[in-house]
Amino acid sequence: MSELRPVTLITGASAGIGVALARVFARNGHDLALVARREDRLQKLADEIAATGARRPLVIVADLAKPEAGRTVGEALKAEGAEPQYVVNNAGFGLVGLAATRERDEELAMIDVNMRALTDLSLAFVDSLARRKGGVLNVGSMAGFLPGPGMAVYYATKAYVLSFSEALHSELKARGVRVSVVCPGPVPTEFAERAGLKESLAPGLLTQTAEHVAEEGYRGLMCGQRVVVPGLAIKLISLLIRVVPRRILLAAVDSRQSRRRSAQRT
Repeated sequence: MSELRPVTLITGASAGIGVALARVFARNGHDLALVARREDRLQKLADEIAATGARRPLVIVADLAKPEAGRTVGEALKAEGAEPQYVVNNAGFGLVGLAATRERDEELAMIDVNMRALTDLSLAFVDSLARRKGGVLNVGSMAGFLPGPGMAVYYATKAYVLSFSEALHSELKARGVRVSVVCPGPVPTEFAERAGLKESLAPGLLTQTAEHVAEEGYRGLMCGQRVVVPGLAIKLISLLIRVVPRRILLAAVDSRQSRRRSAQRT
């Protein structure tokens, strides 16, 4: 057995679902390594968790939009004598607007965080995950089940997260590594503000709390569940999406996003 200390690595741990995931894993006895850009928030969360009697989480400041972010995280863990038993890829963001009119650099940065960094960290520590009989939890979205005119790049990144996670679940099963993807509906977090939304993401029936998503994601990972869809309403929608013709889905999403763009201009 490796002399390195096993930890649960959680990205995007400075807000929203990432904070909720950190609390859930800590409550279930996991030592943590928290990753995000905002050190002050990570330190505050680390202090909160330590105050419960748990071991104080490692704090790793990294910008996952940077190509070297994965290496930065790996080196920081090694310097602290730690290795991942679980990797939780929560970091990500969205942007509202027509793909051809948005700032290109912003869209590429979204691809870097939502896809490249997630892929890098999912694969970088497979040996330690297998040795520790751990796993990977990727945070996807209901958006991954359908195309998204008006948020085209974001929806596409989440489709990638879903497809990649399902395939990795199959590939790593023989090595004893669990891979799950949690696909929530709308969650009231900083996501909406970062995406450029001024209105509610969806009707209250579909809205879920970050805490509920984190609990469901954790439970699904520990059970080896491939895809975790929290909440009955979101489950029903995800099933409906599979049978509704694509052109109807496209028209429905396009109409929704068009109304949002109109609201932004008023």
